Amino acid sequence: MELSVSFLAWTFVNIAFMVSLIAKVNEHSRTSYCLENSKVSHLHLFLFASVYFAGKFLKHYFSWFSLQFQHSESRTPSKIGDRTTSDVIVRIRTHEGRDDWIYCHSHILMGKSKYFADRLSDNWPTCQILDSRNCVEVYCQESNLDYNITVLRLFYLTSDVSVTDMWHGVKNALGILRVAVELECPQIVANCVDYLEAVPWEEAEEEEILKIIPGMGAQAEPVLARLRPVNPLAIVKIFLSAIRFSTSSPSSSLNDLKTSAQEQLEYMLTEDDDAPLLTADDEIKLEVRQCVNRLSSRFVNLVHSLVGDLQESVAKSEKLELFKSNLSDLLWASQILAKLESLRDFVYSWVETSENIVKVVEHTCPAGELSEAKLKVLEVTVKVLEAIGYGTVILPTKKRLNMIKIWLPFIRVVKFSIDSVTSDDDKNLLLKIDGELWQSLESAFVSIVLTLPSGNQAEILTEWLENKHIHYPDLTEAFEVWCYRSKVAKRRLTMLDESHQTTNSV
Repeated sequence: MELSVSFLAWTFVNIAFMVSLIAKVNEHSRTSYCLENSKVSHLHLFLFASVYFAGKFLKHYFSWFSLQFQHSESRTPSKIGDRTTSDVIVRIRTHEGRDDWIYCHSHILMGKSKYFADRLSDNWPTCQILDSRNCVEVYCQESNLDYNITVLRLFYLTSDVSVTDMWHGVKNALGILRVAVELECPQIVANCVDYLEAVPWEEAEEEEILKIIPGMGAQAEPVLARLRPVNPLAIVKIFLSAIRFSTSSPSSSLNDLKTSAQEQLEYMLTEDDDAPLLTADDEIKLEVRQCVNRLSSRFVNLVHSLVGDLQESVAKSEKLELFKSNLSDLLWASQILAKLESLRDFVYSWVETSENIVKVVEHTCPAGELSEAKLKVLEVTVKVLEAIGYGTVILPTKKRLNMIKIWLPFIRVVKFSIDSVTSDDDKNLLLKIDGELWQSLESAFVSIVLTLPSGNQAEILTEWLENKHIHYPDLTEAFEVWCYRSKVAKRRLTMLDESHQTTNSV
């Protein structure tokens, strides 16, 4: 611009000089008419040459200036909605009657969209309205009308404007992407895909993405990268890392992280609407058993330590927190092992240390009080008793009988204390109305009692009938079965002996 002004000033100076020269020549010709003819001819020649030069110069300059002006005009960016420069109208219409007219420019539409390039080509008949402008109609759903207008506006963005600032969230970007795919706008599609691939999604947004993106083909596939199934080897690696962390003894500050890892491990093995994420083979089961065995060993050592210093309140208070934490871990571990059908070692360990567990809980918790430790002990115990009672884990008679003698009195007293809780104790009231735990314990006791020799059954049932807490656990079913078996036992065994003798004689 400064160069043009200087050049124009220089031109005007030259023109002024020429005009001044012509004036002087005219004046000289009037006062010196008597000059020699040769001198006049030379002066006229110089005058004509100067005028000719000035004319040619002005012609070329104004031609150059015109070109510069046109070039300046062409560099001025077109604006959407500018009726003075628009040569095409895009009519965005809906079946509900909306009809928005957008004044656009064909060179921009054709450069940004293959759809508009085809519609505005010579091969596609177009209608002309209003000042011979071309008209292109785009039909869409009412919900997509604003997104169509947004896409048209994006066509006019200059390169120095960040398109990512235009998306305004995942939902808006999805709407723009849907329209951009329909109008075949590769650059906008690529920008939308890059944005959606990089930003976090809410759960509802993720579901919407799953509805829309798969139908858009390969160009939108990067958006789905975070939702693709993982390589099975990667699943195994993360499972094993998580099981090791979940059965470890990190500092208390990491308890929340450990709990979260435990929840995800259980979810990975759960069969719900979807198949389990992991199918455990022998190698995985072995690793899980080893991790849980280490956890059980630490718990057993802790219980022995607590039994040894039950009178030391300071040490007890510190160890009791660890005791409760380990119980929570063991409860979770029992659920994982049940899913993997690998409860044997866990049950053996709990059976061996049951007597000491009851001692610790009874000594540290008053008889009429239900503590968190008592509840956790009950929850783990029911898993063990169910495994024994239903034959999942095989134990000899002596150990089964011992489990009844240890846990039946303890659970009976705890149940009585819960039934005696006042209604204004919200926490204990919640436990009181949770009948599933008590039903499971009762069923497990009945099953185990019925696996014992009839003499041991009679001993247990006699104690039950004489106990003041006869209402729980209710061993009526075991009593009925024992009565029937005992009554028909002689006949059954006589028939069995006769059959045996007949077989031997043959």
